[in-house]
Amino acid sequence: PRFPGSSQVVLLGLEQASDLEIWECAREQGFVLVSKDEDFADLQTLRGYPPKLVMLRMGNSRNQDVLETLFAAAGRLEELFSQEGIGVAEIG
Repeated sequence: PRFPGSSQVVLLGLEQASDLEIWECAREQGFVLVSKDEDFADLQTLRGYPPKLVMLRMGNSRNQDVLETLFAAAGRLEELFSQEGIGVAEIG
């Protein structure tokens, strides 16, 4: 309920897709990408946004730890992304 309309790459049938294909899907669907993968930061540098990007700086973590980190940062992320000119946030 905290992130209505959210999904996962696997649920979208994109588990075999390239980073660029995932990027394009997020842009087209209005998703915010959440990733540990620096390739998405590189794509944003090259292509700008949307999509907006949350970079997880957590190392190897359990899914539950990732969720707790996202929930804890949700208000700050919403505030940041409501501002013009901000397309990436780092948490972890």
